[in-house]
Amino acid sequence: MSQPIIIPAWQRPHWQASDEEILLQFYVFGKFEAVRVPSADYGSSGLPPGIEAVNHNHASLRQWEGYPLKGGMGRMFKDDAPEAYKIAVDAPEVIVVRGTLKDSEATGYLRDTLGVLAGMLDIGGVAILDPQTLSLLDADAWRRRFLVRDGAPIRNYILIMRDSEQEPDHSWIHTRGMRKFGRPDISIRGVPDALSDRAGILCERLVELEALGAHFVDGQPVEIDGLGAGLVAHLRGGLDDEDFNNTFVEFHWPA
Repeated sequence: MSQPIIIPAWQRPHWQASDEEILLQFYVFGKFEAVRVPSADYGSSGLPPGIEAVNHNHASLRQWEGYPLKGGMGRMFKDDAPEAYKIAVDAPEVIVVRGTLKDSEATGYLRDTLGVLAGMLDIGGVAILDPQTLSLLDADAWRRRFLVRDGAPIRNYILIMRDSEQEPDHSWIHTRGMRKFGRPDISIRGVPDALSDRAGILCERLVELEALGAHFVDGQPVEIDGLGAGLVAHLRGGLDDEDFNNTFVEFHWPA
């Protein structure tokens, strides 16, 4: 194996304290060696306080109500990532990594957790599932996404989706996964299909601002170069919201 890549942490220059909580949750599938996870190889000092890792017999976990490889989510993974799905389903063990943290002015917590996940792949892990971004990756694909020299882009940590609106020829651009940063997800409604790529780039910029600590206030105007009329932030949602499982900031594309 090549020299491990040190996972960097970054400061959040726009950070202000909030009541938001950071949530991390991952499922690591495999057959694990009974050794210490080599997280230090990736710059991690181990899981941060508040995040736990519990090893389960896969057969027992299948009976759990929240088991992610069954039901509608399981069918989605089977269709979207059939090879990773088969590897995960056939694995005899599953380590569930999960916990919450207070909002933080730096992302050392994320570096430390990802370093542990990378180490788990080195001792028998074969796939990692992230329910927040609806992703299931085999070990090589996960390493390509997150073990990037000088750090993976923020875009790799979240999911940006495009869905059709009821209004013909219009799209809804929205995210999942911002609870990793203790921030609301982003929703942009009423985007003309011809401008959906531009809206996707804007969504990525808003996500990066939040990942760097920024907060949006309800009713806050947001000026966008070249858009003409600006956008207005509206705070919505909650942890039980079926689309986000999170609060979200909603914008409406100007007519």
